[in-house]
Amino acid sequence: MAIRGGAPRRTYTWITAHAPWSAWAWRNTAFTAAAIPAALPVLLGLTCTIVAPGPGTIPPLLILLLGPFLTRLQRSRFRALLGLDVPRAEREGGRFTPLGLLRRLRSEATWRQYGYHLLVSPLAAVAGALVVLAWAFGTAAACIYGWIWILPTETRTPGWSNDYDTITAGGVLLVLAAPWLAALFARLDAVAAAALLGPNRARELERRVEDLAESRAGVLDAADLERRRIERDLHDGAQQRLVALAMNLGIARATLTDLPAEAKAVIDEAHREAKEAIEELNSLVRGLHPAVLEDRGLDAALSGIAARAPFPVELSVDLGQRPGATVEAVAYFVVSETLANVAKHARADHCRVHLVRGPAADGAAHGADLLRITVTDDGVGGADPARGTGLVGLRKRVGSVDGTIKIESPLGGPTVITVELPCAL
Repeated sequence: MAIRGGAPRRTYTWITAHAPWSAWAWRNTAFTAAAIPAALPVLLGLTCTIVAPGPGTIPPLLILLLGPFLTRLQRSRFRALLGLDVPRAEREGGRFTPLGLLRRLRSEATWRQYGYHLLVSPLAAVAGALVVLAWAFGTAAACIYGWIWILPTETRTPGWSNDYDTITAGGVLLVLAAPWLAALFARLDAVAAAALLGPNRARELERRVEDLAESRAGVLDAADLERRRIERDLHDGAQQRLVALAMNLGIARATLTDLPAEAKAVIDEAHREAKEAIEELNSLVRGLHPAVLEDRGLDAALSGIAARAPFPVELSVDLGQRPGATVEAVAYFVVSETLANVAKHARADHCRVHLVRGPAADGAAHGADLLRITVTDDGVGGADPARGTGLVGLRKRVGSVDGTIKIESPLGGPTVITVELPCAL
């Protein structure tokens, strides 16, 4: 009979998927039962140690030697029966050298694994035995009438069926509970294995963060190198061709005096367009990566920006030692974009830019080697990154090198933007 409807169908599907005869129930039962043979070496060793304390020191030593084998056995149990792949912990030290064995015994990962084998594995074996007993006693109790029916009639005692209804009901309940008991034990075992048999999660996260930081630094350096390459190609290629074209047009305009007026007008227009294209290309090249930044550093490069600003800019640069090329490029573009935003939105009459290399203002977190940039203008204030005034892109550019940005811009001004960049990535 087909089950129709959303909720009834989902209920029927859930019941059939978690019934005692389902694959889910048998998989969890097989997994918990498999913990019994996997724990036998540890159980035997602990038993010998308790029964015979003197000679019983040998089994614990064997357990220590069998530690890697037991770890592989447990990991294969999880993978084959539960479909769970427990990652390998990072191995420290060599395999057979005394120094390598000493390092392994001193390793935190090794003792976490022995903690699983000596504590969790015996408990998992006990849990597996309870699950097997639950299945066995539940099935036997649920079938009690069948067992009695097999007996000859003359062997049955008077009132033999008085308590068997209760026994049958208890057996059915035990059979229904056994899969859930096995699922609970399997879940607890999986959590313990992930924490003890696998790698240390905190160390893995630290190593992952270090790898990401290194890869990010490599990407930033590669992007900076690519900008420099494009700048060189434009400066040495397209820009030089435009300059040559403008010179030829200028020579043609000066020497070809007998041309018609229409032709002279065309030459004049082409000459003017070529000079404008050169100016635009110069601006583009400076926006990609100014050559003066690479040759003479931030002081000279920012002086050019300050000189081109439509308002007076007071520039102060106190670095002592040049930061990395990527940090220099970010600092250059931060000042450039900030001054562009001031010119576009702030209606300021004066701006001050101060760069200093030293510790963080709050004594914090990036260490003692920061490039701090402070841009102050006397404009109308009210700068808000949420309104799309260019500050969102500025925040992203600063964040690309783990920098911080602080914006103070009350209505009426002044606006103070403070950026801190780590000098070493």
